[in-house]
Amino acid sequence: MDRLEKVLSIALENLDGDNYLLAILVAKRSEQLSNGVEPLIPEIIRERGLVKPADIALWELAENKLDYRID
Repeated sequence: MDRLEKVLSIALENLDGDNYLLAILVAKRSEQLSNGVEPLIPEIIRERGLVKPADIALWELAENKLDYRID
């Protein structure tokens, strides 16, 4: 998973191709990260030098680290 496009593809696959759900989850998780919540993938952040909350959220989705519920 070197390129962000590949990470996006994997995250989208994990969400059964639901673009809208992907956008919502990345936005909500990015907001949490921006407000100081600790990332769930510190090792990847260090390896890749990720700094943008949206990139971190996308990696978390691709790695199946986020639990979410649809009401």
